[in-house]
Amino acid sequence: DFGSAGGAGGKLDAGLIMEQVKVQIAVANAQELLQRMTDKCFRKCIGKPGGSLDNSEQKCIAMCMDRYMDAWNTVSRAYNSRLQRERANM
Repeated sequence: DFGSAGGAGGKLDAGLIMEQVKVQIAVANAQELLQRMTDKCFRKCIGKPGGSLDNSEQKCIAMCMDRYMDAWNTVSRAYNSRLQRERANM
C-alpha cells in the first residue's frame, strides 16, 4: 500500500527523503563520471575499433582510467575543502 510507505499516519520522513535524494545524486554523479571517462579514454586509446582490444589498447585504457580517476579525486578533494572553508567563514 503506497499510503502506508510514509510511516505513521502517512506522514513522510523528511530525513529519509533527503538521504534517498543524496543517494540518487551520488549514483547519477558516478554514472556521469563513468560515462565521461569511457568516452574520453575510448577516443584517446582506440584508433580502429574491432572485435577485441590489443595489448597496447588495454594498457592505454587502464592508464587513461587511472589518470582520469586521480584527476577527478584531486578536483573533488579541492572542491570539498573549499566548501568547508566557505562554510566556516559564514
